[in-house]
Amino acid sequence: MKILSVVGARPNFMKIAPFCRVISTYNQKMIQGQVEHLLVHTGQHYDIRMSEAFFRDLDIPDPDMNLEIGSGSHAEQVGNTMIAFEKLLIERQPDWVVVVGDVNATLACSVTAKKLNIKVCHLEAGLRSGDMTMPEEINRLVTDRLSDLLLTPDLLSSKNLLLEGVPQEKVRFVGNIMIDTLESNRHKAELITLEEIISRNMATDSHFNGSFPSDDRYAVLTLHRPANVDSREVFEPLIRFLLDEGTNDNTLIWPIHPRALKQLEIIGLLEEVKENKNIILLEPVGYHDMLRLNMGARIMLTDSGGLQEECCVLGTPCLTLRWNTERFVTLRENGGASVLVGNNINRIRNEFYNTLSFPRNPMRPELWDGKTAERCLDAILNFGIEL
Repeated sequence: MKILSVVGARPNFMKIAPFCRVISTYNQKMIQGQVEHLLVHTGQHYDIRMSEAFFRDLDIPDPDMNLEIGSGSHAEQVGNTMIAFEKLLIERQPDWVVVVGDVNATLACSVTAKKLNIKVCHLEAGLRSGDMTMPEEINRLVTDRLSDLLLTPDLLSSKNLLLEGVPQEKVRFVGNIMIDTLESNRHKAELITLEEIISRNMATDSHFNGSFPSDDRYAVLTLHRPANVDSREVFEPLIRFLLDEGTNDNTLIWPIHPRALKQLEIIGLLEEVKENKNIILLEPVGYHDMLRLNMGARIMLTDSGGLQEECCVLGTPCLTLRWNTERFVTLRENGGASVLVGNNINRIRNEFYNTLSFPRNPMRPELWDGKTAERCLDAILNFGIEL
């Protein structure tokens, strides 16, 4: 069997790493019937610091092919990926194309594969935010509609697919493959000190005063979604709250995304952020450093879907800076660690101070056990056998 797996952006890397490892382990045990696995990087995430470092840190094999799509509008990325990926599929003729998550590469490669009558498996299927203004929601809906095999991270996602009319035999509840990566890297992350992380990732011209925080004495912020960053009317009040209130008695560690950095420059707040003695501004950090920051954080403020999941398992109280989420299982109302605060400053302020008093309370949803990749490969290898 020949399986071709596709990654396009950083969230995909953390999901594909366990899948690559389990295929390697499977092949070591098999004399006959080995899986030929090809890894394709579309190059949607083209920043070397934020891409190649993750391959190295997570011990992902070098991609067999890199389509080098690069930046562009959504339509440009999808169109250019489809053109390049079609040629590759015709040349390599895989039995399966495995797409992960909800980035543009996921959509483009699933459509292209189905037009060539190649079976598609969607890893992390069934997530729904209900927000059709999110490009990721469009990518999820189309990919799930086309896929032959839908591997879901939680039972709510399985229910979503069944309610949409997906046949039961196409849906497999396998658990969250992101947690496979967390569990296999937890010990390595624990060995990293905050001093190491801050020293090697310090942003250029930072005014950091050299006072390193201790665990449970700092907050972590990540922001990258256009809805939060691109609009001055939304972004500036959030930064003002952090400058004027949120960092008065709290250290804030901020690994800053290039999009947020650019906007800080545009609105004229970059120097004020750098000069704030309670803000530690970092360059984008690698997986292990981010995991270690999460492990010791008193509170997480983020618009990242993956960090919502990690906070759930680690028990880090989390303010999700979005009005909706596709990961409902991570919310406090469902036993998780996250609460939706959107970008309303009054709500953020109230929940921020309220959440500072919350204890760390790890919660592990069903099958978030570090063995999801094994179930994924088993579902592909046995697809159709029981029918």
